[in-house]
Amino acid sequence: MTAFSVLDLVPVREGGTLAEAFAASVALARKAEELGCTRFWVAEHHAMEGIAGGATSVVLAHIGNATNRIRIGAGGIMLPNHTPFQIAEQFGTLDALFPDRVDLGLGRAPGAGPELQRALRKNLAQASEYFPNDVVELRALLTGDVDLPIKATPGFGAKVQMWMLGSSLFGAQLAAKLGLPYAFAAHFAPDRLDAALEVYRRQFEPSEALAQPYVMVAMNVFAAETSEDAELIASSQQQAFVALRSGRPGRLQPPVAGYVETLPAPARAMLAHVGQAGAVGTPQEVRAWIEAFVERTRADEILLCGSTYAPEARIATLELTLDAMSARVTA
Repeated sequence: MTAFSVLDLVPVREGGTLAEAFAASVALARKAEELGCTRFWVAEHHAMEGIAGGATSVVLAHIGNATNRIRIGAGGIMLPNHTPFQIAEQFGTLDALFPDRVDLGLGRAPGAGPELQRALRKNLAQASEYFPNDVVELRALLTGDVDLPIKATPGFGAKVQMWMLGSSLFGAQLAAKLGLPYAFAAHFAPDRLDAALEVYRRQFEPSEALAQPYVMVAMNVFAAETSEDAELIASSQQQAFVALRSGRPGRLQPPVAGYVETLPAPARAMLAHVGQAGAVGTPQEVRAWIEAFVERTRADEILLCGSTYAPEARIATLELTLDAMSARVTA
């Protein structure tokens, strides 16, 4: 049976506040826990006015305190932005606070321009080259599987579940080599999905953490009682995609009816391309798309993504989607 989890960007909406964004994430996490989701992940982004998850480990502590059972984690930490030692300390602390609940998804792409590189005091291009070694070092800081001259406290001995994130063959190959579970970011980069999953499964080497391949795939999902309402709530994220690809990201905008029809052909094509890994419609339509996606990918778990301007719409999407999938399972 396919498991379901949630990825949250902690969106800051136009006219809203940071405090409201964090409160909305707490409400979403609580609903995800109530509905039986496996995990609730927060993504690391920096210097983006419309995304409030930059201090990812701090946000996760807030989510952890507001929930009881659901796994909490980073989807992901962009390791080139940090040192392995710092992340070991941060996630070791989270593990001590929320035992057996903490995931650490790792990504290689820093997603940073020159200004952010200067702010982080990092040569991110060089740091990306060191990424495989940094992943191994980070795992050693947590597990002790490699003898290091220093121990992270908190960190050493923490039961953190490490994941490899990716949208290309590189992450798939590294996840397979290290025997880690693999999450593919199809919700914004679907091109290499099938090839990456094939490589990961074929090259997978069992580890102490994982005996066989485990795949989670992210997809954008928007559900409402009517197709028109689903298209409407999805338009806020569509606006965010267009703004990001146009080099002018900002706060999450209110929905716009018929938004896609107002766009030039290249922008419509971009949204259609991203929408390959998405589902927008009634619960029955969403269920059919998810079923087809699971059949295609053989995913063990689906990571549900998609920001809505009204937090209540995101919660409703989650409820409608999981109710529809539950009906499929029990039918």
